[in-house]
This record gives sequence, C-alpha cells and structure tokens, in this order.
Amino acid sequence: MLNVLGEHKQRKTQNDVDEYGFKREPDFDYQSYENIMSSYLTVLTTRSMRWQKFAKQPDLLKNQSKLKRFVRKGIPGPLREEVWMATSGALKLQQQQPTLYQKLLTYEFDQEISDQIKIDLPRTFPDNIYFEQYKLGLYNVLIAFAHENRTVGYCQGLNYIAGLLLIVTKNEESTFWLLKVVVENIVPLYHTKTMDNLITDIDVMSELIKQRVPDVHRHIFDSGLSWPVIATKWFICLYAEVVPTETVLRIWDCLFLEGNKILLRVGLTIVVRLRQELLATDDIATLIGLFRSLEKLPILMDCHEFMKSIFKVPGTLRRSQLTALRRQLYDERMAGKRDGS
Repeated sequence: MLNVLGEHKQRKTQNDVDEYGFKREPDFDYQSYENIMSSYLTVLTTRSMRWQKFAKQPDLLKNQSKLKRFVRKGIPGPLREEVWMATSGALKLQQQQPTLYQKLLTYEFDQEISDQIKIDLPRTFPDNIYFEQYKLGLYNVLIAFAHENRTVGYCQGLNYIAGLLLIVTKNEESTFWLLKVVVENIVPLYHTKTMDNLITDIDVMSELIKQRVPDVHRHIFDSGLSWPVIATKWFICLYAEVVPTETVLRIWDCLFLEGNKILLRVGLTIVVRLRQELLATDDIATLIGLFRSLEKLPILMDCHEFMKSIFKVPGTLRRSQLTALRRQLYDERMAGKRDGS
C-alpha cells in the first residue's frame, strides 16, 4: 500500500511524468489532475487496506461475487500481477506448462517476425522514461508468443499490450502468459490477419450506440467518419495509448476477470458521456481531434468515477444478447461480402 501511495505522491516533484514513467503533454491540465487525485488517494488507501486482507485467502477465485466487487473498485498496483494472473486463467496455464516460455526462447527465431518486432520496439512508448530497460524483455515476450502461436504470429498492437503488461508486472514470463490469455481467450481473432472478431465487435458497438444515442450515431455518420476508424485502435490495443494509463489499468483489472464485453462498456460510456461535446463538433477534423484527445479529458482522467460509470451508463449488456448480436452482424457482413456489396 505504501509503495502505491508513494508512487502517486511522486507527481508533486516529478509532475511532468506520471507514476508509470509516461511523459505528460505540455498542455496537461495539472490542476484538474490534482483535484481528481486528491480524492482518489483516499480511495487508494482504503482499497489497499482491504485488498491486503482479501489477498491473503488461499483461493482468490472462490468468492466470485466479492472478487468482482473488489476488482471493479480497482486492484492496488503491487497486487496487479498476482491478481491478473489468477483472474485471467494465466496462472493455471503457466502451471500446466511451467517451462514453456524458457523453451520458446531457445528456438531459432523466424527472421521476418524478428525484424518486424525490432522495427516496432523503438515505437513502443517512446514517451516513457523507463521503457528502455524493458525493450529486451518486450522483444523476448513478443518473439516467444509469435513462435508459440503461429496463427497470430506478430501484429502491431501486441507491442503496446505486452509493453504495458511488462511495465506493471516487471516480469517477462507473467507478461507472456497474460498476453497469451488476452490474444487467445479474451479477445480471440482480434489480432489475426482477418481480424474477424475485432471488426464484429466494432459493428456491435456501433449498433449499441445507434440504439442508445442515435443522435450521436447519425452525427458521426453525417460527418463522414466511421466507427472502425475511431475504435480500431481502442480495441486492438485494449485502450492502451488511448486513455490515461491508470484508467487503462483499471479497465484491464475488469477485463481479465469479466472478459471482452468490458471493452464494449468502455467504448459506449465514452461516447455517451461525451455526447454533448460530440454533437457540438461541426466538421470531421474537430471530431477526430476530440477522439484523439481522450487521454486529456477529465472524465477519463478520473479513473475511479469513470470505472463506476461503465457499469451504469451503458445499461444492461447481457452476454447472451451480445453473442446473438455478434452472430447476426457477422452473418450480415459475410453475406455482404458474398453479394459483393
């Protein structure tokens, strides 16, 4: 708990860099941030004390209702690796093949994949002052995963997910297993060449926006902007490099436990809560600018309030309804391809 609070307090002397090492933009709103964080520190203190007691039980997964309640209110930084590994199922997979990661690092690397990863390493979090020390570890994780999962191999977006996992866990092997669970179980077919499930989930989000805020949906359409242009980066990077770092991690807290419908909840909440600002835009450039500035917006900076709102603002999202909608929209897209439309 003290480490978490200490890291957050460092902003007073290192306020051009956040607690994870990311440099802030010159126009960063420090006053809004301080106002938000002054109350959030109290939340962190309370949650850390409760988590320390809760995490001591032998099986975190036993009491699912309490676990969900705790996770939705945020996992303390020092416990994230342990809890993410347990809730995502990554720990169970690792225990089944405890030597897999080290074995993968002994394989002869595919030169084309290796070159692709090396090109992307300098592009991964260039504004993070600590990331230089993680580049070799990131390369190891990505090349090991690419050789273990030949269907996915390597694609852009994985570097941001694995990079942030590495910053949080500081552990290559945990990062590998968490990345494997994300790509293969939580968001399957997001990172393949066809990106079938990614495209489908963006279609699902578009349909849900049409149902809940039809005026915004029409405004986006009339502007000439499309939801795939807006949301592809949101989903493929799991909101990394899109919203403030602490908000990303709070999203991932829930994602590892509750699955990919969390991504839809976050997207819907962003659009609904920005409804007035979106409708006030009168050209596509301003609209794009608003979506590109999410990291600076107070509603997303206030991670605790935002995460509470993702379970209220979108309303009910039943898994069965989402599954049916995914199937419907996928079938419609495939029929359109066959018809040449």
